[in-house]
Amino acid sequence: MSTAQQVPDILSPEFAKDPYPAYRVMRESAPLFWHEATQSWIISRYEDVERVFKDKASQFTTDNYDWQIEPVHGKTILQLSGREHSVRRALVAPAFRGSDLQEKFLPVIERNSRELIDTFRHTGSVDLVADYATRFPVNVIADMLGLDKGDHARFHGWYTTVIAFLGNLAGDAEVAAAGERTRVEFAEYMIPIIRERRDNLGDDLLSTLCAAEVDGVRMSDEDIKAFCSLLLAAGGETTDKAIASIFANLLMHPEQLEAVRQDRTLIARAFAETLRHTPPVHMIMRQSATEVEVTGGTIPAGATVTCLIGSANRDERRYSEPDRFDIFRADLTTTTAFSAAADHLSFALGRHFCVGALLAKAEVEIGVGQLLDAMPDVRLADGFDPVEQGVFTRGPQSLPVRFTPVTA
Repeated sequence: MSTAQQVPDILSPEFAKDPYPAYRVMRESAPLFWHEATQSWIISRYEDVERVFKDKASQFTTDNYDWQIEPVHGKTILQLSGREHSVRRALVAPAFRGSDLQEKFLPVIERNSRELIDTFRHTGSVDLVADYATRFPVNVIADMLGLDKGDHARFHGWYTTVIAFLGNLAGDAEVAAAGERTRVEFAEYMIPIIRERRDNLGDDLLSTLCAAEVDGVRMSDEDIKAFCSLLLAAGGETTDKAIASIFANLLMHPEQLEAVRQDRTLIARAFAETLRHTPPVHMIMRQSATEVEVTGGTIPAGATVTCLIGSANRDERRYSEPDRFDIFRADLTTTTAFSAAADHLSFALGRHFCVGALLAKAEVEIGVGQLLDAMPDVRLADGFDPVEQGVFTRGPQSLPVRFTPVTA
């Protein structure tokens, strides 16, 4: 059994600066170890993380979310299991796939991307993080739900606070308190809107959630509020970082950027490879229901298990040259990359596979496509080197670019 003393600490400044060398050490010499500060067992190899997510033997639960996310979101679909989970998922899932996504929400995505690009398309320069990526997915979700996009600053503040809470691995009391305040503030904002919408149903997602019924079950006001909170945080933070990371990766690999610019069907490949190479979420926790054997030892029953997605996605046992960004790699299947059959781990797998994966794919394909149309010769600002930040979630904090404005 390896100990934490043998590997770089996930709470250290060195790890936060660049976790990938540390991940390599973990995979090689400590594929399972106990981390005292987070009171969790850490796993880092692809086969182990994949097994936890697929969990065909019901050895892992999401009971850890009772303390990890319920304080900020309320009780969400992520915490449910069995029939309760399948019914709730059946209530929300149709809005994120098929005809609802195609007919209702693609126009919403296209409009919100275009509106943001219109604010800078004639300027020749933009920070793709501050002026686009941090705004686009939140605006889309607010628009989908039929909320006032004028409240963008509040939404962004709430989800930033929620993500800080979820990533509060060191247990900072102020971060925890701010997260719990957000739950109260968001409920005070959303519950009156949900009640009003029940009486005046429209064609927005919030109305769909209010009216949805499966096997005689409908979502309560609290269910809907918790799902909206989860959607803003999970859909905002992750797509925000994914779009920034796609451009950072492509701008650092000009030949691949040119290939995507020439053939927009490659955007999906660039997204899948970005999810593998520089995932927005680097760790997801589960709880062991039984004693479980994994590579490197035994996890006791009732333990928190920290699954290092950022490490598993670069496991040399699964991918050739895993530290190389390559949208053409043969060991990543684009056609399944946004489904529960994905062979990267960034959306999780199994019954808790990300319900918003196809929405994220649509946002990225439309957003990246429109940005490339507006900035065909996009390049990094002189002297700028994209730097990722974050431990729990990770991505560029800034991405200033230059381009020649396209004249009509």
